[in-house]
Amino acid sequence: MCDLVARTGRHQQRYEGGCRLIAGCIPFRYKNSVENQKVLEVLMISSQSGPGLLFPKGGWENDETVEEAAKREAIEEAGVRGVLEDFVGFYYFKSKSNQDEFCPEGLCKASVFAMRVEEELEVWPEQSTRQRAWLTVPEAIKQCRYPWIKEALEKDFSQRYCTDSTGNKND
Repeated sequence: MCDLVARTGRHQQRYEGGCRLIAGCIPFRYKNSVENQKVLEVLMISSQSGPGLLFPKGGWENDETVEEAAKREAIEEAGVRGVLEDFVGFYYFKSKSNQDEFCPEGLCKASVFAMRVEEELEVWPEQSTRQRAWLTVPEAIKQCRYPWIKEALEKDFSQRYCTDSTGNKND
C-alpha cells in the first residue's frame, strides 16, 4: 500500500497568458560502465494515453513553487526523489486532454528541470498505470512520445550533461 496520494483535479491549477502551467523534470543518474566510464541514464515513464515514453510532468498548482511541483510529479508519476540541479528550459505544446474553460485551446507552458535521482521508491502513487525505464540518452531520444520532450532532452539537457554522442560523461 502506498501512503503517497497523487493530486487530482484542476481547482488549484495555475494559468498564464492562456496557457496551463506545467512543471516537470528529467530524472537522471550516472552509472559506471564496464570500462569504468560514467554513463548517463535518464528515467522515462510510460504514457497513459498511448505509445512512447515521457518524463514526469503535470500541473503546477497555486499552493506550491514550480520546483515543488516538479518534485511532486517525479514522486507521483515515476516514484523517484532527488535534487533539482538545473533549469532546463520552457517548452510550449498543445494538448487536447488539457483543454478546459481557462485554456480552451489546450496550450501548455512547461518548466522543465534536471533532477539527479537520490531515491527510487518501491511503491508510488501511479505505479499501477506507469512503467518506468532507465535509458541512455540516445535510447531515450528514440523513445520520446512528443517532439517537445525530445527537444528538451536532445538539445538543452544533453548539452549540459553529455560530453559525447553516446551520452557518456567524461571526467
